[in-house]
Amino acid sequence: MGKRKSRLYRKPSMRDAGDEDPLISDLHSKQRSDRENLTLTTHPVRTLSLFTLATVEYLKGWSLYILRHLGLFVFLAVLVVACGAALFVVDGPHEKHVKEVLRYASFSLWWIALGVASSIGLGSGLHTFVLYLGPHIAFFTIKALQCGRVDLKTAPYDTIQLKTAPSWLEKDCSDFGPPLFASLPGSLVKIPLSKILPHVQLEAVLWGLGTALGELPPYFISRAASLSGSKIEGMEEFDMSSSSKEGSGLSAKLDQAKRWLFSHSQRLNFGTILILASVPNPLFDLAGIMCGQFGIPFWEFFFATLIGKAIIKTHIQTVFIIMLINNQLLELVEKRLIWVFGHIPGMDNVLPEMMAKLHSVKEKYLSTPVPSPVSPAPKGKQWKFSLSMVWNTIVWLMLVHFFAKIVTSTAQNYLKKQQELELKKKKLSSAKNNASFKANGSFKVNGTSST
Repeated sequence: MGKRKSRLYRKPSMRDAGDEDPLISDLHSKQRSDRENLTLTTHPVRTLSLFTLATVEYLKGWSLYILRHLGLFVFLAVLVVACGAALFVVDGPHEKHVKEVLRYASFSLWWIALGVASSIGLGSGLHTFVLYLGPHIAFFTIKALQCGRVDLKTAPYDTIQLKTAPSWLEKDCSDFGPPLFASLPGSLVKIPLSKILPHVQLEAVLWGLGTALGELPPYFISRAASLSGSKIEGMEEFDMSSSSKEGSGLSAKLDQAKRWLFSHSQRLNFGTILILASVPNPLFDLAGIMCGQFGIPFWEFFFATLIGKAIIKTHIQTVFIIMLINNQLLELVEKRLIWVFGHIPGMDNVLPEMMAKLHSVKEKYLSTPVPSPVSPAPKGKQWKFSLSMVWNTIVWLMLVHFFAKIVTSTAQNYLKKQQELELKKKKLSSAKNNASFKANGSFKVNGTSST
């Protein structure tokens, strides 16, 4: 009984004390606090220097990897680029075809890059759907309703791009010809949804493809961490937040949803990934991390993400904007309001007048021509200039914020690697000291017993 009691209530050994060394624990806490305080606002010089070192290290590693494993691919890529440059420089009958290919390539890269920027950075990316794709779809729909036709583009790539605006935006409706669509009898809808959607579908799908590609870095990072037997920083922070005290509000509800997703993440499959990717939600970044952490095959993750984001989710958002501008949602809401107010006593006489005013405001808004940049009215010019300046300022502020997040995150990750090496050295040094202490202690005990 005494032996059993001594096993259950044994005194902590030096090994246990070494495993829970307060110096190591304090150093770990200090390092974490140092990483959290490393930002461009608090330590700009140190953050930029660490970001530069991390960038050089990444470029060096990628260059060595490409030279070792992708040498043939790089050679073929350089050869193709050289041939394309030669075709572009040399004059001939092929010149117009080369320029057309370059326009399509620029158009595709632009919308794919916007999609990548929208999803990269674990939720801190640019919301380029709100900034670019959504307004583009809305402007095209409004212009189509104003002119009564949908053949506004000169080519599929006639959209907003980096430094160019679409040619149809500033044109007068008389430049396109007489209207081809009239209001449907007994309906507020002027142009069917099926006629507008194909003209904005390509750029929407390309943007969705970019969002799917932007989800791959979290998956690959988490997958590599899983294969190495460790967790990435996002999973560690999630574990800490899961064990913390629950609060209230929107952030607490979001944390609860993340914890639920984490508890069910080992049952993720093609169907669940497809559903998460198809519905706009802030949880898909976490789902991508956990798919890599729990070994979901790459092609299963990628195809589910591609179908969900580039096809289903993109079409849901695009159709919603078109229906909103094209009076289809207004007509649906109007029918529901008429049904609701029709059951309220005294509203039968007020409802028709209210609906008539709403229709007149809507028609007046749609009939207003888009201001031309060559308009002689100075007030119009001044208003357009100020509106453009405000819009560009918002975009540039978001770009600066996005770049600052990338710089800060990269610098913190590089600092974390350095701190892990330092912590590993401290642990090895502590283990050696403990081993030396044990050896000296046993030597003294043996010497005392021998005497």
